[in-house]
Amino acid sequence: MPYCRNLFFNDFDQLRADSCVLKITVNSLRTFGMIGLFLAGLLFVPSLGAANELSPVEQLGKQLFFDTNLSTPAGQSCASCHAPEAGFSGPNSQVNLRTGVYPGAAAGRFGNRKPPTVAYASFSPKRTFQDDNETWVGGQFWDGRADDLIAQAKGPLLNPLEMNNASAEEVVNKVRKGGYQRLFEQVFGPRSLVPGEEEKGFDQIAQAIVAYESSREVNAFRSKYDAYLAKRATLTSQEMRGLELFAGRANCSACHPHEPGADGSPPLFTDFTYDNLGVPRNEANPFYEAPANINPHGRQYKDLGLGGVLKQESQFGKVKVPTLRNVAKKPNREFVKSYLHNGKFKSLKEVVHFYNKRDQEPNQFPPADIPATVNHTELGNLGLTDDEEDDLISFLETLSDEFGPTALPQPLWTNPSKNSLRGISDLLRVERFRHHVIQASAKSDQSRR
Repeated sequence: MPYCRNLFFNDFDQLRADSCVLKITVNSLRTFGMIGLFLAGLLFVPSLGAANELSPVEQLGKQLFFDTNLSTPAGQSCASCHAPEAGFSGPNSQVNLRTGVYPGAAAGRFGNRKPPTVAYASFSPKRTFQDDNETWVGGQFWDGRADDLIAQAKGPLLNPLEMNNASAEEVVNKVRKGGYQRLFEQVFGPRSLVPGEEEKGFDQIAQAIVAYESSREVNAFRSKYDAYLAKRATLTSQEMRGLELFAGRANCSACHPHEPGADGSPPLFTDFTYDNLGVPRNEANPFYEAPANINPHGRQYKDLGLGGVLKQESQFGKVKVPTLRNVAKKPNREFVKSYLHNGKFKSLKEVVHFYNKRDQEPNQFPPADIPATVNHTELGNLGLTDDEEDDLISFLETLSDEFGPTALPQPLWTNPSKNSLRGISDLLRVERFRHHVIQASAKSDQSRR
């Protein structure tokens, strides 16, 4: 029976993903404030609980996620770039329209890419190289530079172009002064946020944020398409035409698998691989105008993506395939979202048209930022009509989490009396999906070769 690496907490002794069995030690239970519930080494499967309930560690993580006092200067939170009303991506319509790249907490500083969604990011496996198909899979951020969500959650807090804290100690001090002490002690025990143990405190802050990012509030599986798969909703004729294109001539499912797993797990609409789509430069990106100590290349800067992390020319320009879940989610019809890693395009119509016509009518688009590694085999000349582009967009709009009850499958065993463990059960659920995704992406890549 295969084992999954634990993405979140080092207190888990053993995780059997296929049978959803978790072995927890006394120290693990004490960490989550539940020492009296189980004996050490007891094997159990916790209940999934109600969809909208948050466990204590998730509630703590949510407060940290939305706290605007954790940046320097104060004013920026995780949600400033990853807001639920926009599918946990950039929530400012004007920023999306003008640049797509968000300002940091410090005046005049900007990142080099648009914010990716954090929804469903917890399902990404650790970045690994698959020898059989010579493909990189997994990791966090557009360029895969972080192995897991713990590293991802820490990154923006310390990034001078984002929340701009100078050190882990500075972050912990802000949290300590922010009225969180009691909550941390409830979740992590009496020696939480102790002066002199800042690295431990920083780890706990990241763990709480990750617990929220892994929760059902962020990963709801509650779209119209989920309801359709569960036979609780019917797609319109246009949406059905779009689905047929998605799985057929448009070739979207090559990188964005749309079918449930063999175990009933909902599709994640990404295989977590990396690709160079031939996206043109976003000339409005303010990073090009950043001072030399931040961007020494000025307007000659090129985003090398995964290749810049690995220092491999064969990977230059490749960025992580994002989930398409919530790709159309926005607070109102007038709201502008920006798309692809640099925010170049401002609507799904622009994106789909680019995928469709990039190579067929190359004069319509500026050249690729990194031309040498562009994928010319799976997109660029799809042969879709204008109406078919609209059909495809209609299907993509069914992927927003706002439709009815959760479509998550029930576990093989349930125990309703153990709802207090739902925070752990969600982490276990994520690990189970991660194992499934690794296997599915390997099969998907083999079929594409």
